[in-house]
Amino acid sequence: MSEELVAKTTDSETKAYAAPALEKGLDILEMLCATEQPLTQREIAQRLGRSVGEVYRMINCLVGRNYVSLLDDSYSITTKLFELAHMNPPTQRLLNEARPIMHKLSNDLEQSCHLTLYGQGKQMVIAKVDVPSGMGFSVRVGAELDVIVSASGRVLLAFQDKGVREIRIEESLARTPEYQDPQLDMVLERIRSDGFESAHSIQVRGLHAISFPILDVNNHAIAALTVPYSERIDQRGRKSISDAQISLGNAAKLLSSRVGGKQ
Repeated sequence: MSEELVAKTTDSETKAYAAPALEKGLDILEMLCATEQPLTQREIAQRLGRSVGEVYRMINCLVGRNYVSLLDDSYSITTKLFELAHMNPPTQRLLNEARPIMHKLSNDLEQSCHLTLYGQGKQMVIAKVDVPSGMGFSVRVGAELDVIVSASGRVLLAFQDKGVREIRIEESLARTPEYQDPQLDMVLERIRSDGFESAHSIQVRGLHAISFPILDVNNHAIAALTVPYSERIDQRGRKSISDAQISLGNAAKLLSSRVGGKQ
């Protein structure tokens, strides 16, 4: 069969199995997820290049299923998609095991900590524990973080097979091409050799990021546990960066073992 015929067959199959109504609904969800402010029905239609009539029934259905909320005359995304993502058994197990470990770590160090997963060129914060004293640096759950320039992102890249690592680097650079770094492979190999990343943040002045991988049975990072270490100049006797590295390393090993991975 010629390549041209194969291409035509593939195109026809794609059209035959197309679901226009589903695509409209997904377009609305994806657009609202990327929007910080609630939008009216007319604004949604304009941004999607569709008529108000085309999106009316879709929006009402999404509101009825609690994916979208209606306040006055504007619509915004709910947390349902986030909740569904974390109903996935492996992720839910990771979260259940991580919470007590993260709380103890944060209390011991008097620092915040957070857990991230990689996905499509970015990483997402799926859990975090704030500084017990209430004063310090932390990130919100659901935040999307850059991969290549963050300690946790580099950890998620370093502890992968070469092929997976290359794909993830390509995906990350497609989102943020300005972070292209000819030394990246060397940096990742150093992190893999050390077992973790500990470095001054290049995104937040005065912050020192420490990150360890949560490993599966094949020594691949399924998540990264990170302490964004911030120094309090008004307190003495606080745990040092070296202390934080030891405590975080122990916490990561414990969490890895709890989810069935490397100890």
